[in-house]
Amino acid sequence: MKTRDVIKLYNKYVMNTYSRISISLVKGKGTKLVDLEQNQYLDFFPGWGVSILGHCPPKVVSHVKDQVRKLIHIPNNYYNHLQARLAKMIIRISGIKGKVFFCNSGAEANEAAFKLARAYGREERFVIITMYNSFHGRTLACISATGQEKYKKGFGPLVPGFVHIPFNDIRALKNCLKKNPVAVMLELIQGEGGINVACYDYVMELQRICRQHDILIIIDEVQTGMGRTGKWFAFQHFDGFTPDIITIAKGIAGGLPMGIMVARDEVAEYFKPGMHASTFGGSPLVCKAALGVIDTIMKKKLLKNTQDMGNYLWEKLNQLKEKYEIIKEIRGMGLMLGMELKDKAEQVYQRCVDKKLLINLTQGKVLRIMPPLNVTRKEIDRAVYILETVLKELS
Repeated sequence: MKTRDVIKLYNKYVMNTYSRISISLVKGKGTKLVDLEQNQYLDFFPGWGVSILGHCPPKVVSHVKDQVRKLIHIPNNYYNHLQARLAKMIIRISGIKGKVFFCNSGAEANEAAFKLARAYGREERFVIITMYNSFHGRTLACISATGQEKYKKGFGPLVPGFVHIPFNDIRALKNCLKKNPVAVMLELIQGEGGINVACYDYVMELQRICRQHDILIIIDEVQTGMGRTGKWFAFQHFDGFTPDIITIAKGIAGGLPMGIMVARDEVAEYFKPGMHASTFGGSPLVCKAALGVIDTIMKKKLLKNTQDMGNYLWEKLNQLKEKYEIIKEIRGMGLMLGMELKDKAEQVYQRCVDKKLLINLTQGKVLRIMPPLNVTRKEIDRAVYILETVLKELS
């Protein structure tokens, strides 16, 4: 079978919900991917951030092989020792004195956060403030929370109770207090929004205001969590900042579907048996994979590698910025970086794919670069070389 044959099957049998690249991938290892025609690619946006250790990380593969022979799934009305171990580990690495809810995706984790916030508000307060340019998932409630109109088009009426304000604008938050909100939700780095980073003073003042008015702080760590920024979670870069709820997904299980909501004990107690559930959430198989991810990050010292390689990639991208006027700005944190271009962004992105470098384009102008946490200098050099070759060709 060739890629053209796969495309024909998709056109006939698969819903047209994605803008797909004409590549059919069949195997991968680390940053390397291979397609049906045996072309090799350097993947610097693996699985939209899901493959946080690269493709087929050894520890995750061995954990999955071991577990799939023993027990794949059990319902959540039985105790699952792997889920218990993972919950303890999540609490440990997050530093939040709280409890964990398991589900299957970032959208589901955010849905759980919305419901928990409303339960906390006792049906007297239900408004949740979110940010323009945010992205929180594809369910009806999640697109209602998302601060980008393009994701809402064609799906009205939306879920009421979400109010959007400008990111990094504390005055806008203060002006919204009259709506008596129960929670504020934000990403500390807006991924789909273009790699926009929250300012330290803004985050700390947001916390002060929320504590003063008994407003919950929900931090969406779906893209930023699990070491992506050089710490386990992005909120840990803000000394003295403690959210009430965080949501985790993407990289947590190394490629398998998992979502997690963590809430402080005082907030978590508002969920009682029967108020929320997830049929597949926290199965033995995905929990074993997630334990493999955490173990690898710890033993391989990948938080340190993310800091070091993030700084190295930052320097390399800024060197390109000095050479090519087409580059407007480099921004981000750790191994979650964005290069905003003044023009020709679509052409740059497409030519990188043609030259077998896989990255992402968001907001029509920002190249999103998120290699796995175990990326090497040699791999970064190769990626930057391809990117510079493309920039040179288009300049």
